[in-house]
Amino acid sequence: MRLMKSLTGMLLATAAMVMTANACETTLKSSDTHPDGYPTVEAVEAMGKMIEERTDGRLCVEVYHSAQLGEEKDTIEQTQFGAIDLNRVSLGPFNNIIEETQVPSLPYIFRSVDHMHKVMDGEIGQEILDAFKEHDLVGLAFYDGGSRSFYNSEKPIKSMEDLKGMKFRVMQSDMFVDMVSALGANATPLPYGEVYSSIQTGVIDGAENNWPSYDTSGHYEVAKYYTLDQHLIVPEVLVMSKKSWDKLSAEDQEVVRQAARESVPVMRELWVAQEKKSEDKVRAAGSEIVTDIDKTPFIEAMKPVYEKYVKSDKLKDMVARIQATE
Repeated sequence: MRLMKSLTGMLLATAAMVMTANACETTLKSSDTHPDGYPTVEAVEAMGKMIEERTDGRLCVEVYHSAQLGEEKDTIEQTQFGAIDLNRVSLGPFNNIIEETQVPSLPYIFRSVDHMHKVMDGEIGQEILDAFKEHDLVGLAFYDGGSRSFYNSEKPIKSMEDLKGMKFRVMQSDMFVDMVSALGANATPLPYGEVYSSIQTGVIDGAENNWPSYDTSGHYEVAKYYTLDQHLIVPEVLVMSKKSWDKLSAEDQEVVRQAARESVPVMRELWVAQEKKSEDKVRAAGSEIVTDIDKTPFIEAMKPVYEKYVKSDKLKDMVARIQATE
């Protein structure tokens, strides 16, 4: 009797799974370079659950984490073509494509994470999301990317002088190349997945990133010196392919947009917890953290970067409005 009940239960569970799968008329493929369990991955999965519930299972989201669909630069093009439906990408790789994304990517443009939130959650953030329309993408929401700082395998960095001649990986963005050059170091644009082996083999001396990425990538194992200069607080953006978007009804478009917005506080809460966990982990592993650093020379060195990238009146106005945001 117990065996029969067990078999019956298994059959009913299987049937329910099949019915759920069949009810899902459209599965949206979502890409992320970060590993399973990372705050951005978890946030998109939470968004997917909201979408599935609010469409009675007609729309589903399947997240491909750990760069399964490619590195960020490659997935942008796939998303524009509609091969990928949703994509979580740092604003950095968009800098050479969408002019407006250059402003929140500027070094030291934000005074703090709270300042960044106020800007990106407001009118300026919406203007930047709207700019994606002309590039076959729909901007949905901004996630946190933390504050990025330099880490390396050679020595503690306590001043700009210590950076001279060192080789650092940066995202594939001309602005970030110029930022590192302005600090006296040599920039090497590389895909995220190649950083560990490149540090390990001496192709580069280090890279720059936030606490969670420094941890989850394993970079702390090969680059134990981490300097909290916090030169960048670059938001990350969740976008959808316009081709995929246009296939949805107006009602489903609103469901997706609202779910994306509601996933933001989910991501931020997870992010704060992940930052603390990652910091504790790398400190316990023996990383040397430099916190006592005068940022003034670093900020002053960025003047030529601003002059090069903030040329149009539109961008100059956006920079001024960000700096005026309290």
